Amino acid sequence: MGNTRQKSTGYRARTRDLFSRPYRAKGTIGLSTYMRTFKVGDRVDVVANAAQHKGMPFKFYHGRTGIVWNVTKRAVGVEINKIHRQRQIKKRIHVRIEHVRKSHCDDQHKARCEENDAKKKLAKEAGEPIDLKTLKRQPEGPKPSMVVKHKKTSVETLTPLPYVFKAKNNTENRGDVKYNPKKEIPPIPGPVLEDDE
Repeated sequence: MGNTRQKSTGYRARTRDLFSRPYRAKGTIGLSTYMRTFKVGDRVDVVANAAQHKGMPFKFYHGRTGIVWNVTKRAVGVEINKIHRQRQIKKRIHVRIEHVRKSHCDDQHKARCEENDAKKKLAKEAGEPIDLKTLKRQPEGPKPSMVVKHKKTSVETLTPLPYVFKAKNNTENRGDVKYNPKKEIPPIPGPVLEDDE
């Protein structure tokens, strides 16, 4: 008969699992959440916290990374890119600090910038020109060659044995008797059947 009811299309539709808190993380929000400081230009991750209903972002922005463009008393303004058809729109939203956490997306870039600055400083103090190739990331090359050494013992070559099928009292199919062509296979215990004459 098909669907006979109206599907909900509310503001928080289909967010039962999206906004649910993880295991052993439910309840009151910790004080460390409110002790964070955000500055304009910081990169943050928008992750909705269902323990605080106020200032919660729309479900589209859950898990998105943006840049802080405004800081207010209890919230921060985040600028997030939204792709709509063939264009990229910059959306500006205000979210309470319970639903925002600092992003680690550019930690490696910042660390690499610090290393490059240190290299430039050392080269300037030494009065030597710095090679720009050392400041760029280089792809990881192939692993170096190595020689595998073994103990000086006799080398034993293992070859597969040829398959030989010998039907004798159907003993080769038994799990308790291993087939050995050099040894006589004991017969299966049981009553002896006489041949009809």
